Amino acid sequence: MKLRYVCQSCGYDSAKWLGRCPGCGGWNTLVEEPAVPPRRGRPPAEPVPLSAVTPLAQERLATGISELDRVLGGGIVPGSLILIGGEPGCGKSTLMTQVSARLGHEGRAVLYVTGEESPQQTKLRADRVGAASERIWLLAETDLNAVLEAARRLRPAAMVIDSIQTMYRPDLPASPGSVGQVRECAATLLQAAKGDGIAVLLVGHVTKEGAIAGPRVLEHIVDTVLYFEGERHQAYRVLRATKNRFGSTNEIGVFEMHGSGLREVPNPSLAFLSGRPQGAAGAAVVCAVEGTRPLLVEVQALVRPAPWGTPRRTTSGLDYNRLQLLLAVLERRAGLALGTADVYANAAGGVRIDEPAADLGVAVAVASSYRNRPLDPQTVFVGEVGLAGEIRGVPQVGRRLAEAAKLGFRRALVPAGASHAGGPREDENGGGLQVVRVASIAECLDLAPWEEAS
Repeated sequence: MKLRYVCQSCGYDSAKWLGRCPGCGGWNTLVEEPAVPPRRGRPPAEPVPLSAVTPLAQERLATGISELDRVLGGGIVPGSLILIGGEPGCGKSTLMTQVSARLGHEGRAVLYVTGEESPQQTKLRADRVGAASERIWLLAETDLNAVLEAARRLRPAAMVIDSIQTMYRPDLPASPGSVGQVRECAATLLQAAKGDGIAVLLVGHVTKEGAIAGPRVLEHIVDTVLYFEGERHQAYRVLRATKNRFGSTNEIGVFEMHGSGLREVPNPSLAFLSGRPQGAAGAAVVCAVEGTRPLLVEVQALVRPAPWGTPRRTTSGLDYNRLQLLLAVLERRAGLALGTADVYANAAGGVRIDEPAADLGVAVAVASSYRNRPLDPQTVFVGEVGLAGEIRGVPQVGRRLAEAAKLGFRRALVPAGASHAGGPREDENGGGLQVVRVASIAECLDLAPWEEAS
């Protein structure tokens, strides 16, 4: 039997073993696999005019879970292939069970294929989350041909594969979970989804680097890639789309894990701000925008002298390189001696913030911890910090301020040139949300509402 060596990270194919993959640079990732004979070709498709293509007439399948429908762009598109990844224990199977139950209650048949659990284990989870339905059909199978045959007989509206790494095609000599099997199984499921109009949801494992296990081509094959974010020991879970052919990739869905399953969080800002410490230095509230939803999140910072000479910087939920940039700006433009201090920064609640609009809040939180002076808890900070120490404008300031005013905040520090279209228009003497415009980080630290340490 002819053998080949395939990288388990990127799918690079080599005739001999190599210690380092030339494709992705990973060490010891090439694994010996039997060579797969080439498949027979099919008749080529004929080109057709774009105007002659008939659009999809089927409506989206609403899951009844508004947070999931928001991320998907309005629901599941029939015939689409959706990949859901996340850390072990974050709730992927629980969400798929709840989605299956909602579709079943609407009279749609769902085929739930479990390759890792027995039907009894899946039934226990369904009973725990209250997802019992006569329209859910369980199939404990890893042979993809048997799965497709069951789907042809049942003709369900949706099919869940839990997980794609357990599926295998008998005509391929590679073992289940290998690059070849994962790639070919995903391609076969894509053809079945498009040909039969079945929405297929794939559950994917995540590697220790945080990427979905298998070749990167797996994410290119599917129509939508969803990631579950959040620590196993945190109650909140954030569902984020990193690829979506049928909607935006900026929307997020927020869930809270309970013993009875995942519950939607209709007001994430209120949930993320719950349990805030009173009178503690190093805490500030920022407003990030995810798609159409403004989110108020508390960012925390802890500054202390470095005991071993080399300062340490650690982040959780914030970009590490962005924190380094802000520390350099604070030291050079605001005179804070942070070069010999350990700095720890965190976004409370297990949420991850990527946009630069949180820069001002993170910088003020670091200054608050450095000076050991708490900030007014009813103040929100919005703005991007530049290398010259200037506060740059960010989009959708009006919507951010409207969300802050709705939650009872009294003051907001925003860039000097920010437009407040669509939000509160009160100035510094207004009776509603007091808007303070700042042009630089030094001015912001002077005008920030400091309180005395308790």
